Amino acid sequence: MKGVLAGIGARGTRIFTERRGMTERSAALLASAAFGLAWSPAVMAQDAAPQAADEQYTDTIIVTATKREQTLQDVPVAVSVTSGATLERAQMRDLKDLQTLVPSLRVNQLQSSANTNFYIRGFGNGANNAGIEPSVGLFIDGVYRSRSASMIADFPDVERIEVLRGPQSTLFGKNASAGVISIVTKKPQFQFGGNVEASYGNYDAVVVKGTVTGPLSENVAFSLAGGLNKRDGIVRDLATGERTNERDRWFGRGQLLFDNHDGLELRLIGDYGKIDENCCAVVNLRQATPTAAIFALGGAVNQPGEKYDNIVYNNFESSNRIENWGVSGQLDYDLGATKLTSITSYRRTNALTNQDSDFSSADLLGRNWQDLRIKTFTQELRANFEVGEKITGLIGGYYFNEKIDQNNEVFWGDDARPYANLLVQSLSGGALSVPALETAFGAYEGNPAKYAGQFFASGTGLTEAYKLKNEAWSIFGQLDFEVAPGLTVTGGLNYTHDKKRFATNTTSDDVFSSINFDDPRYSAFRQQLLLGGALRSVGVDPTNPAAIFAFATNPQTAPIYQQLVGFANGNANNPAANPLNPLRALQYFPQFMNVPNAVEPGRVSDGDFSYTARVAWDVTPTVNFYAAWATGYKAASINLSRDSRPTPADLVELRAQGLAVTNLTSGSRFANAENSTVYEAGIKGNWGIVSANVAVFKQEIKNFQSNIFTGSGFFLANAGKQSAFGIEFEGSAKPIDQLTLTMAWTYLDPKYDTFQLSAFGDLSGTTPAGVPPLSATFSAEFVQPVGTRGDRIILRGDYHYESQFRLVEGLPGLVVRDSAGNVTDVSAALAAAREFKQDINDMNASLTYAMANGLELTVWGRNLLNDRTILQIFDSPAQPGSISGYPNQPRTYGVAARYRF
Repeated sequence: MKGVLAGIGARGTRIFTERRGMTERSAALLASAAFGLAWSPAVMAQDAAPQAADEQYTDTIIVTATKREQTLQDVPVAVSVTSGATLERAQMRDLKDLQTLVPSLRVNQLQSSANTNFYIRGFGNGANNAGIEPSVGLFIDGVYRSRSASMIADFPDVERIEVLRGPQSTLFGKNASAGVISIVTKKPQFQFGGNVEASYGNYDAVVVKGTVTGPLSENVAFSLAGGLNKRDGIVRDLATGERTNERDRWFGRGQLLFDNHDGLELRLIGDYGKIDENCCAVVNLRQATPTAAIFALGGAVNQPGEKYDNIVYNNFESSNRIENWGVSGQLDYDLGATKLTSITSYRRTNALTNQDSDFSSADLLGRNWQDLRIKTFTQELRANFEVGEKITGLIGGYYFNEKIDQNNEVFWGDDARPYANLLVQSLSGGALSVPALETAFGAYEGNPAKYAGQFFASGTGLTEAYKLKNEAWSIFGQLDFEVAPGLTVTGGLNYTHDKKRFATNTTSDDVFSSINFDDPRYSAFRQQLLLGGALRSVGVDPTNPAAIFAFATNPQTAPIYQQLVGFANGNANNPAANPLNPLRALQYFPQFMNVPNAVEPGRVSDGDFSYTARVAWDVTPTVNFYAAWATGYKAASINLSRDSRPTPADLVELRAQGLAVTNLTSGSRFANAENSTVYEAGIKGNWGIVSANVAVFKQEIKNFQSNIFTGSGFFLANAGKQSAFGIEFEGSAKPIDQLTLTMAWTYLDPKYDTFQLSAFGDLSGTTPAGVPPLSATFSAEFVQPVGTRGDRIILRGDYHYESQFRLVEGLPGLVVRDSAGNVTDVSAALAAAREFKQDINDMNASLTYAMANGLELTVWGRNLLNDRTILQIFDSPAQPGSISGYPNQPRTYGVAARYRF
């Protein structure tokens, strides 16, 4: 048991690869046949290439997810593992490629290079809004990464990537309510070695990466890893003449390992990465009245039928400059029956982005700039222990401290005023224009020139500043008790306390958005517009005084005229009948209610217990069964966006105290904590050349944090309860020594059990969007020895399928609201979303010639079927009624050379 405890690294699942030389080759092959071919499609590729001409090895997989040594087949946890060898052969470039091997995982990169969404079993959120931590916890070498911006990188020194499905809060803390993705890099070795790889592909894609490791002394070893990833833009910008969706990133990682070879080990890691890219392409999917205005100004957007033609129109290039770095230290001290572990880390993420967010060649939104800075410190202490031969356990504590500073600027561009003028004319049937509105509002306030030339002025808009401080701590423990031979009972407990303080300093100088259309001073103006509309409805031109006089004095029509006048007079101060209401969609930058204030303190604090209970039974030497119940917790999230608004109750109080800013409506400042529960049973069988594993589960999250882009900001709300029933299968077969076949699939039946306060009203009983009912992966690997020197040909392929599903529940920009901001009709928002669905058919393959001297030559291709789809849809910013979306990446292919030494 001492050896097992010595192997435990960061919290959670720990998989160790034991590399054996030529003298142990037979034993390694037997172990591989018994254990290494048994769990997920990703771990089937265990025949790693030779490290040197005179050394070959195979890998034996050992799992300590439950803190006792087990094979991957025996561990009673739903976990998939992707080995470093699989990452290399599949030519995976970053984490979003991992979904092609793990059916329960979905990964989307959307708004920028700094934003990636992760979903496990249909649950997940977090990207694009810095105040929302993900429901899927992300770890590298045991260090929690709170934002996905820091997770996008190539993998030159990865040992494995583990995907743990279901709530993992007992061991992983506050933000693992849906699952965990854990990347484990290779430790420095006391034997000199390494590898270097260069790849070239279409779109002039160049990837160079490598790693070197070796001893500095008897007790100190080092490793250095680095990589460069460059690619021309896949999408042509026909307005700027440039390309977008490019790659331009590099990183470096250094490690030092001190090992006294007597139980004391210290691992120091430092890494730095940088991204400087033009990303990410957005295409128009549905045009509306604003689209015609764009064309009238000489601007352009793609036609909906061109969504997969890899073309866009922008008036400037979007930029993504992301800097990510950190240091960490892990100290392990093995005392025999007890092992102490300490992991300390400090990380920084700086993301500077600017985007042409109207996604057209017209200069409507001239700037959408963001400067995001995140500082994170974490500290973990734990002790692994054993009591006798039947009890093992773990106890520990964790501390988290993070500061977020975010500054945004969103301004109108040079074409905003003529664009808005066209929309005002269209919305008013030609009765109004921007200059006419400026004159009218100014006149009724006593100065007709007060607003002259100020509506939709270039360079006006919203200046945002947000600060968030998050401090959390937890204590946790887990105990495994072998109550009988082959029968183990596990119990785990975690208490986490989380505290957040946030403040805003956001101002709007958009003059049009500051106008209160219900202002009593504009009563006569509203009466005039109502009467004009009423006259037009009976065929009288309200701009023709003679026609109005004739209608009003004609004995037959005079009574009708008086009725129309009475209607106009009676509704001049009725917000529901305000004829200016259609123009509210153009009040794009309303005044912001900053926090803290007299009603909203700008802080939230909560705590929660998480539990794990599990029974594992070795039914036979080849069949294992487990049943588990676990809960999870995700702390409250803060809405750091321009759509952050007080709750309905707080809005009432703000108005009562006379503090509410003009045009303030209700929304959400934060979402309460999530609480998840899973009931799961699984059976695993391994019969040598065939293995099959099945898990059946019911998973639910109460207060699920729904985060929906509204076209200007984010609507953050708690779903009362979201659940999913699911079945997962993973299996493999090795009909001959050279061939390994694997299959994995996930069936999901998700539901909003209760969600009354969504952006689209009551969604209770409906199916959540973004969840495929069925996803499956099939893979095959054929390894053929060549000649007598140990050369091999390796042919690998995989196919990933996701059945059709809706991308979003609805589109907030199409929701009809009254003057107070209350939802009155969501039918158009829901109907539009039903038009856009996604399914996935993704095929990847590679062919490698691996020489005994360490040189490997590979031909590879990804998305070989060139399956095109839309990853996500949303309301086009500043274009009411228009819909935009993110297209996926087309077919890519190339060649690569790798040398191991």
